[in-house]
Amino acid sequence: MSIGWIKYKKDNISFRMPKNLGLNVFDLEDLEETDTKIDELVKNNFNTIIVSNEVASFSQDIIKKYAKNEEVNIIIAPHKQEY
Repeated sequence: MSIGWIKYKKDNISFRMPKNLGLNVFDLEDLEETDTKIDELVKNNFNTIIVSNEVASFSQDIIKKYAKNEEVNIIIAPHKQEY
């Protein structure tokens, strides 16, 4: 089982802990590449993909393609605000 996190490069708040622990956190330069990155992770056997809320808003495939796929779990993480 592989887990990957996807966030926007300029988002310095989301997924700090997994990134600091050296886990698979992927930064997107361009949010329009969200679906491409998700497809790439699925092809590389990532079966759980956690995306930030900001990234999820740029995906057409999250609901259409993966909503009923039992082999891939895509989780949309709520945005955390820095206080």
